[in-house]
Amino acid sequence: MPYHKGVRNLELAELFQEIGDLLEIQGESVFRIRAYQRAAQQLENLGEDVVDALEAGKKIPGVGSDLAAKVREYARTGSIVYLDELRKSVPPGVRQLMAVQGVGPKTAKLLSDTLGIDSVERLEEACRSGAILKVPGIREKSRENILRGIATWKAGQTRTPLGKALALAEPILQALREVRGVHVIETAGSLRRRLETVGDVDILVTSDRPAAVLDRFIGLPQVASVLARGDTKGSIRHREGIQVDIRVVEPEAFGAALQYFTGSKTHNVKLRELAVRRKLKINEYGVFDERGRRVAGATEEEVYATVGLPWIPPELREDTGEIEAALTTGLPPLVEVGHIRGDLHAHTEWSDGHHPLEALVAAAEARGYEYIIMSDHSRSSTVARGLTPEQVRDQIRQIRALQPRYRVRILAGSECDILADGSMDFPDDVLRELDVVLAAVHSRFKQPGPEMTARICRALENPHVRILVHPTGRLPGSRDPYEVDLERVFAVAKQHGKAVEINGSPWRLDLKDVHARRARELGVMVSIDTDTHYLTELDNIALGVSTARRAWIGPGQVVNALPLPRLLEWTRAGRA
Repeated sequence: MPYHKGVRNLELAELFQEIGDLLEIQGESVFRIRAYQRAAQQLENLGEDVVDALEAGKKIPGVGSDLAAKVREYARTGSIVYLDELRKSVPPGVRQLMAVQGVGPKTAKLLSDTLGIDSVERLEEACRSGAILKVPGIREKSRENILRGIATWKAGQTRTPLGKALALAEPILQALREVRGVHVIETAGSLRRRLETVGDVDILVTSDRPAAVLDRFIGLPQVASVLARGDTKGSIRHREGIQVDIRVVEPEAFGAALQYFTGSKTHNVKLRELAVRRKLKINEYGVFDERGRRVAGATEEEVYATVGLPWIPPELREDTGEIEAALTTGLPPLVEVGHIRGDLHAHTEWSDGHHPLEALVAAAEARGYEYIIMSDHSRSSTVARGLTPEQVRDQIRQIRALQPRYRVRILAGSECDILADGSMDFPDDVLRELDVVLAAVHSRFKQPGPEMTARICRALENPHVRILVHPTGRLPGSRDPYEVDLERVFAVAKQHGKAVEINGSPWRLDLKDVHARRARELGVMVSIDTDTHYLTELDNIALGVSTARRAWIGPGQVVNALPLPRLLEWTRAGRA
């Protein structure tokens, strides 16, 4: 998939961020702390392998000679001595506390020094007993926020976010593809079905040299420990904590194994029931008749065909009506990355993006997009350096002046805040000048549900607003969605011809698949976007498309699958 970063980039970014956190705990110079934080940010969004770039003599912003030496040290040895020493100076439990939303490095150190808290469990005890209120600066509101953060932390401990799991899996797949004798390799399980969180990574391989495949697998630098090793299968614990399982299967059974291990369990049960009616048996080794002869199994298409079904896309295999639809009305065509003609949610350095306008336009053109939007924040988003009306108009003028230099259509937009009463952050005379207005909630997340619902619906009734972006405000693993009646929001969006967003950012994935499917059922258009702040994040469109596919959404219901003339017609609707 195109959006995977090199594993060394991802791992080094996390390690440099950890160094910055540990330095902050120790009260080190803010300049040293920020140097590591900046380097982590640069590495996380670097579009090429950092080691290859350094070896080619390229300069990487934020990575000077000292940090470059640490990059090379990690690539060579798999560790950074400086980080190992820092870890020894800070109790491991204190580092664990920082994984809880609302507990930064300084708070973690304060909790350790004053109450001896060295684990999330002890932190929860202190919160529930009230002992934490004895810590300077901790008030009742802080205690409530930390308890919510602990609940979120606990919920996320057993599963890995999809974006991270994909990024961790791809280098493993690439390394195994290089083994001589490997013919086919594919992921299975929840990763292949593109669930938003993944319990473990399943990999299937066909090869005439299984021992060589297993040797390479357990010898990967990402391996923290080997859990099992057999003749044709093995399991390892990745350094990032996730378990990775591999199976080498014979070519004649690869399709059956892929179908079986992709799941879901309830989908597979339905499939086996259909097989029994035809006096067949389906398992991971193939499809067998009454005499025990294998009649299919090399491909998934064969497996499904034996029970009278077309091939069912992995994203639909959740026993939510896909088998029944395949047997009767037929499965809907699903949107694909290739259907997306432009991104309708992206930021530049005018607000909190990290690239100039021209760079974003050039990146969109290089992807073959027909259009790209500049949708920087509005003035109330001060943390995101939101634009004033004067700055918006200045940006529009620059966009119009820039347009003749590019083939891709540059759309002037704004991610405009929905204020607490449902009014928009910019007056109508400013919104009228924009090509596309995105409406977003960025404040007052804890409004009661009826107030939040009325607030969003009022924004959707504004004739200049076209898309409601990240509609529930959730940040998986760190912030729950706000209370909102999506049924009412979808009804208003449908009534006024507005779209709701499926945000492909791995930090959001908002809407969820179940909510996006309800929007589809109600006939609400969706926009699949990336909320890009770094150019490499344009690749996250694949994550948004995966969510849309799980929601049974086809290209006909996606506004940014429309060709430019039709898109412009849609954006102008109702704005007389």
